Amino acid sequence: MRPNRQVFDKIGDGTTAVVHKPHVHDSARLHVQGAAPYIDDIREPVGTLHLALGMADKARGTLRGLDLAAVRAAPGVVAVLTAADIPGKNDIAPAFADEPLLADREIIYHGQPVFLVAARTRDEARRAAKLGKIDIAEEKPVVSVDEAIADGTTVLPDYEFGRGDVASALRAAPRQLSGRFYIGGQEHFYLEGQAALAVPGEGREFLVHSSTQDPTEVQHIVGRILGIPDAFITVETRRMGGGFGGKETQACQWAALAALAAYRTGRPCKIRLDRDDDFAVTGKRHDFRADWRVGYDDKGVISAYEVMLNARCGCSADLSLGVVDRAMFHAANSYWLPDVRIASKRLKTNTVSNTAFRGFGGPQGMIAIERVMDAIAHERGLDPLDVRKANFYRPGFDKTPYGQTVEDPETLKAIVEELELSSDYRRRRKEIAAFNAENRIVKRGIALTPVKFGISFTLIHLNQAGALIHVYSDGSVHLNHGGTEMGQGLFTKVAQVVAEEFGVPLDYVRITATNTAKVPNASPTAASSGTDLNGMAARIAAREIKQRMIEFAASQWRVEAEQIEFRDGLVFIGNKSVSFAELAKTCRLNRVQLSSAGYYKTPEIHWDRATATGRPFLYFAYGAACSEVAIDTLTGEMKVLRVDALHDVGASINPAIDLGQVEGGFVQGMGWLTTEELVFDPKGRLATHAPATYKIPVASDVPERFNLKLHLSPNKMATIYRSKAVGEPPLMLPISVWCAINDAVHSLKPGSQPRLRAPATPEAILDAIQSLEA
Repeated sequence: MRPNRQVFDKIGDGTTAVVHKPHVHDSARLHVQGAAPYIDDIREPVGTLHLALGMADKARGTLRGLDLAAVRAAPGVVAVLTAADIPGKNDIAPAFADEPLLADREIIYHGQPVFLVAARTRDEARRAAKLGKIDIAEEKPVVSVDEAIADGTTVLPDYEFGRGDVASALRAAPRQLSGRFYIGGQEHFYLEGQAALAVPGEGREFLVHSSTQDPTEVQHIVGRILGIPDAFITVETRRMGGGFGGKETQACQWAALAALAAYRTGRPCKIRLDRDDDFAVTGKRHDFRADWRVGYDDKGVISAYEVMLNARCGCSADLSLGVVDRAMFHAANSYWLPDVRIASKRLKTNTVSNTAFRGFGGPQGMIAIERVMDAIAHERGLDPLDVRKANFYRPGFDKTPYGQTVEDPETLKAIVEELELSSDYRRRRKEIAAFNAENRIVKRGIALTPVKFGISFTLIHLNQAGALIHVYSDGSVHLNHGGTEMGQGLFTKVAQVVAEEFGVPLDYVRITATNTAKVPNASPTAASSGTDLNGMAARIAAREIKQRMIEFAASQWRVEAEQIEFRDGLVFIGNKSVSFAELAKTCRLNRVQLSSAGYYKTPEIHWDRATATGRPFLYFAYGAACSEVAIDTLTGEMKVLRVDALHDVGASINPAIDLGQVEGGFVQGMGWLTTEELVFDPKGRLATHAPATYKIPVASDVPERFNLKLHLSPNKMATIYRSKAVGEPPLMLPISVWCAINDAVHSLKPGSQPRLRAPATPEAILDAIQSLEA
């Protein structure tokens, strides 16, 4: 991979000392040394028991009986628990009370936990769990999207929004196309699997160490299962070995099982899922079937668009309301659609409940409209980039299908135009056309696609955060907030914000584990909003302490507050200076409070789902990528030859971390669209449940020419240091890879409409080629 040469010499107004600088991740050295502790590395208390699951071997049916005598008699077994042992409510669903912790009557997916074994060792627990006999009256499961549509069962009501008279606009359009597009799901494949350690305390108190993006939700679910108030449950998370949305709600089940076993045995209990089991019993990215119709003119300008987003949600609702809503919000991507109808179905199947995954539905809605752009270009014989640019939002044509105004369409236009030039797109397209004309077996394709991603939780009440800061008398700073660290660098960025406020070096700030006893009622670290929310809350807390210190110093040294400045680890007070530590000590001796709890809620956003009106997003993050691929038309093999990408991060707080997020997001999204295929058999069993059968990208899949650049213009909205979110939007940049593959297949029969599904595996590419021959 060619190293990125971008220099981050001046970001923002150039006056900051810690913010806008490429600081190393706070745990980077521990990561590369293998010394960063995760749940499985926590020193186990004496007497800790290890847990294993007894899982259903059918995907649908009625539980007729359990024979667990052999399990209880197995060596090392201390307890065997079923739904009957739950003292509270047997419900782990985040909202709709539709998923039990342990199955009691109905079996709703293959691998569903039915009983729990607690034993002296993990090996003893796993061996014992295999001895259980689960009697299930089997029924035919509903597995695929197509089967679910035919069955007509949903986890939530259908939903739609739009504007205009789409049917009339389609009839009046000079040209029409329609199609069906299958979009696959994706396994999170976090390096650290699901894990939790529950330790009983005094009275009914429990400390739960959980690998979770949402400690508050874990606290709530554990309390619900045990029938204990939340205040008795403390959940702590120092770091996760990856999350990607798979530990937002999904972590609750394993923490609750550990807490249940600790409740019943009175001993610390730990669960760590085997990778195969983790695959089988945790939710994935939702797969979709998008059925679409579009009307347009001879230049490819769209006049009407209609799409039905059929989402396979699995056995329960989980987060499907928000996931599919966000797919709908992003179904127009960067394009003005005059008459439009965006509709959705949330389909119920007898598979594990699908859940949050980086992008939270946005990628699925976005790739559907990009497929449509390609189809229009192919039918008209136009360059797909020209069709895209002809339909971009622009002044006067800047309303999304849900009514929010796109306030800065010029940002996207500038990014695309810059990338078009820097990637040499026009010359390369001509070269690729010449190459394809001369080569019969290997074909090349190229695509340049845009990204417009909305930032904020669309469940409005989640747009809030808290932070707790202490300044000690030696000048060191204790930082805690409700966000969680999963490798994305959130803790480092928030620490930069605090160090900047106090004018101290970054190493003065001590980052501490997320803990529900310190910052309560926190929102999940999701929706790319971790820094926006927690950075603001931490700055508010730091400023409150700083203001108290300023007021004290002004009084003590008889100067105006405006004459006091914090920088370089010093505090300048009129014509003299003292160290930050000296002022902190003096403040304590004079009884000045050096602790503060900051709170922030995102302004301006509102959304009424019933009327489909409001402003669900504070702002949009933009980006664009140009990808070139080669395919072997005999085998379906594909190679990404080159990628150029330009991504909008505002006035980046930490450009090094942001660049890493763009690189990682691109490769993960490329995996979703090219190699990562989830396969369920007709009985609802996941066939691709291990690295041997499920292929994530590896180092050799990264293109040799991988040119990434950050677009560093300050955010127009008053976000933390005018930065922009960067967690999820880059995942949609590799839609350009899928479109480039589609372009290569199309070159075999210009004017055709390849039936290429996602992911574009070798089999999918061959099927698309054969669809042209048919």
